[in-house]
Amino acid sequence: MNVKAQKTVSVQQVEVSTDRDGQRLDNFLSTYLKGVPKAAVYRLIRTGQVRVNGGRAKPDRKLSAGEVVRVPPARVNEPGSFTVSPAVIQQLHDATLYRDSDFLVLDKPVGMAVHSGSGLPWGVIEALRQAWPGQYIELAHRIDRETSGCLVLALNGQALRHLSSQFRAGTVKKRYLCLMDGRLMEDLLTVNVPAGKDAYDDEGESLPEGSGKAALTQFRRLQDYPECSYAEAEIFTGRTHQIRQHAKHLGLPLAGDPKYASKADLKWWKAMGLKRMFLHAHHVEFLDLNNEPVIVNSNLPENLRSVLSTLEAE
Repeated sequence: MNVKAQKTVSVQQVEVSTDRDGQRLDNFLSTYLKGVPKAAVYRLIRTGQVRVNGGRAKPDRKLSAGEVVRVPPARVNEPGSFTVSPAVIQQLHDATLYRDSDFLVLDKPVGMAVHSGSGLPWGVIEALRQAWPGQYIELAHRIDRETSGCLVLALNGQALRHLSSQFRAGTVKKRYLCLMDGRLMEDLLTVNVPAGKDAYDDEGESLPEGSGKAALTQFRRLQDYPECSYAEAEIFTGRTHQIRQHAKHLGLPLAGDPKYASKADLKWWKAMGLKRMFLHAHHVEFLDLNNEPVIVNSNLPENLRSVLSTLEAE
């Protein structure tokens, strides 16, 4: 990372344009405070330094065209204070699964965060903005750093609002391929228990009943192995770590899961050649602006296919 001097951005009163209508306040601010970590953006909102039409607001507040946002002074990095390497930019270019004038679907590499934060200077969204300066581009949803596969982004405000409404309605179809540590005893099993940031503690242990938010996952068995099951997981809600927590709830944590699997299990899977968590977003389906279906699939990565081959040879 090439670090340069920082500058202070003075207070701005920014009117929300029509292409930003429906955008979350935290994402809106990130556009005007480039280089400021997400944690710092949330702190500005929490302490009341950010105002919408003169009043305080929460990070997930949806903005409307014509509203005025007070963007406070902040220490931001000069342009170029971090540089995403050309190799990463090329990697993301090669990972394009689908693109039109409104939407982009990437085959997100494992180990790459979708945005900066938690000590990371950049993620997928920052890399793409560096590659396409001036291009409107926003995340439509998120997937874990440890997860690979389909990631949907919007290329204009109308597309973001259209996608966001589908996610809120639960009509976007998202399916994942996973390896569950233990045998899934039914061909089709639905888990309907709370999940999310408040459902488990930092050690991956479940918190008291009533913690978390409503969450629904359906596991479909694809192949059984002596000590595990290869399955497809379809999620009908979008909670943080939802599939991982629901697999843990079943007593079948995902193979290689660094948070919800035991250290002994992680060691065993590493010996089997699994160097990452076995979770891949292989299918996404949504409607474009003409309400025509967009269906995108991503093949299981080679490093996960090789683990299945090892299991078949056992």
